[in-house]
Amino acid sequence: MTMMRRPVGRGRLLAVLGALIILVGCVLPWWQLGGGDGIPPISGNAFEAIGIVVFVVALATLALVTLPYALGDVASNVDRWFAYTLLTITGWVALGIRALDLFGQGALGLPDTSPGLWLAGAGLAVLSRAAYDVARDRPER
Repeated sequence: MTMMRRPVGRGRLLAVLGALIILVGCVLPWWQLGGGDGIPPISGNAFEAIGIVVFVVALATLALVTLPYALGDVASNVDRWFAYTLLTITGWVALGIRALDLFGQGALGLPDTSPGLWLAGAGLAVLSRAAYDVARDRPER
C-alpha cells in the first residue's frame, strides 16, 4: 500500500512558523515589575492565568498541521480553514484578556520588559495570515 502525501502548502507552513514563534513567546517574560535600585525584578510568562491558552493554541496548531500525515491515506475533516481560524481567534481572545489583565495591574510593558507577550502577538499575527492562506487553498479532490 502506498501513501499519498499531499504538499504542506504555504498556509500550513506559516501556521507552523506562527506556532513556533508563539511557543518561544510563551517562555519569555510577559510582564516584569521592579528591578530598580538593586531590587531584582519579578516577572511572569504565559503559564499564568489565561495565558496558558495561547500556549495550548500553539500546540494544537502544530498537531493540526501534522494530523493529515499521521492519518496516512485517510482524509481528515478537521484540517480545514475553520479549525485554523478557530484556533487563531481563541489565541487572540486569550492574549487580549491577559493583556487587559496586565494593564489593569500596571504590569503591561513595552517589548523591552515584556518581550514574550509581544512575540506571542507577532506569532498570532502570522497564524492569522496562515488561517487566511489555508482558507484560500484549493480544496482537496
